[in-house]
Amino acid sequence: MKLIIFGATGQTGQELVKQAIAHDHDVTAFVRNPDKLALQDERLRVVTGDVLNQEDVNAALAGQDAVLTALGTESLAYSGFLERSLVRIINAMKVSGVTRIGYVASAGVDKELPGAQGLLAQQILKNPLRDHRQAIDLLKQADVDYTVARPLRLMNGPLTGMYRQAADGVPDQAKQINRADVAHFLLGAIEQDESIRESVGLAE
Repeated sequence: MKLIIFGATGQTGQELVKQAIAHDHDVTAFVRNPDKLALQDERLRVVTGDVLNQEDVNAALAGQDAVLTALGTESLAYSGFLERSLVRIINAMKVSGVTRIGYVASAGVDKELPGAQGLLAQQILKNPLRDHRQAIDLLKQADVDYTVARPLRLMNGPLTGMYRQAADGVPDQAKQINRADVAHFLLGAIEQDESIRESVGLAE
């Protein structure tokens, strides 16, 4: 399968790249700064571009089978970056005839975190969560087969494959999940055509 990954230089994005290569996919990493991507492999093609430039995104997405995005925000201030990025990505998918996309969001995007700590986290992260929410709304309105991952607090531990999923809300008494396991879930959903048009809460 030919996969294009946006946000490939981030910590979760690099896990997606690494695991996709290990699964023998042909990977295109779309990046602003290729120096931040330490991975090298014959199956990896690195494309430098601006995700807010429609021509850059169109060119990179041509010929792909599916899209994975692990784009994030760089601060707690509201920027609208994720929503604006998804506009370009969805437009490019329509041009190229690509219908499958996996999107890494965050738990709390549906105001689903329980308890006082959940309310506090959702307040602190209200601007990034708002941006994710708007991007997800775009996916739902578009004629695409999306899978949204809503992970709890992201950790840098190894791939375990031992994580829980929740179609509504988040897994009970959940606190965190390794980025490698988030990548494992989303890549598996793309490969097996699972969790189509679903938003899934993830935790260990």
